[in-house]
Amino acid sequence: MTDRANAAEGTATHPLRLAEAADVPAVKAVTDAAYHHYIERIGRVPAPMESDHAANVAAGRVHVTEDTRGTVVGLVVVYAHEDHLYLDNIAVHPDAAGQGLGRVLLEFVEAHARALGLPEIRLYTNAMMWENQKIYPRFGYDFVERRVEGVYDRFHYRKRLTD
Repeated sequence: MTDRANAAEGTATHPLRLAEAADVPAVKAVTDAAYHHYIERIGRVPAPMESDHAANVAAGRVHVTEDTRGTVVGLVVVYAHEDHLYLDNIAVHPDAAGQGLGRVLLEFVEAHARALGLPEIRLYTNAMMWENQKIYPRFGYDFVERRVEGVYDRFHYRKRLTD
């Protein structure tokens, strides 16, 4: 298996797979657990908690990783567009924090974009999720703009991919 194929599937210790209908409750549980602590800070339920998880899974947008017991502990939700891969959600269950899953998930997203032949990844994060404003630049994402969209104040990022 090539390095690119390994990256596209995660790592040997944290493989990723496409989520299935039976994973929807776990996808919701991991998303809720990962974002719940932001409710008080931003004054509302974060958008990923309100997503239609079943529709995203059915559309093939959700990739999950499990722990050694087969429990979903991390996920990404991605949308492929003609000119970029949009990272809609990245979530790690708090019980699995500190194991490098965030890195594995971000590396998967990059490998997935490359496998699809897309030149960049785009994402945004809530302005009140300041931890993310430190994380994404460390992984090569460039700040694009701050934009208020409805009730959400968001920082937009992109990562241009080159071989």
